[in-house]
Amino acid sequence: MDIKLILSGKTEDAYLQDGIEKYNNRIKRYITYSEIIIPALKNTKNLGFDEIKQKEGQLILSKLKPGDFVVLLDERGKIKSSKDFSSFLQKHMNQSTKSLVFIVGGPYGFSEEVYSKANYLLSLSKMTFSHQMIRLLFVEQIYRAFTILKNEPYHHE
Repeated sequence: MDIKLILSGKTEDAYLQDGIEKYNNRIKRYITYSEIIIPALKNTKNLGFDEIKQKEGQLILSKLKPGDFVVLLDERGKIKSSKDFSSFLQKHMNQSTKSLVFIVGGPYGFSEEVYSKANYLLSLSKMTFSHQMIRLLFVEQIYRAFTILKNEPYHHE
């Protein structure tokens, strides 16, 4: 199995990017992992939120392949503990899921077309975080999940 993380636009703040790179490198010790960055839309001043979501959605959908198991990071998704999330990853490895694709949308969320391709909605919290901040939080959780699966001393209970 491989894990892909699709992101809308580049991470803007250097401190977030440094943390993301740190965890991306750690994740790659456990599994084939890649980050796919959808270019930020330009000239959006005259576009409404729905039009922006539609255009971002088209770019996101262009990166998906048949057979991808698509997970949207969405505020309406299922909330899991770190241990439950590690079990979720293990389940997909056991089922021989070829590609597990997690998607972090832009600031306005996802288009209906993207929702229709989703196999699962996952929320990291009942709180709302910026789409920039959630990137770091989520890659840390992927890394944490693998340390749990390998019984490594990173996660404490």
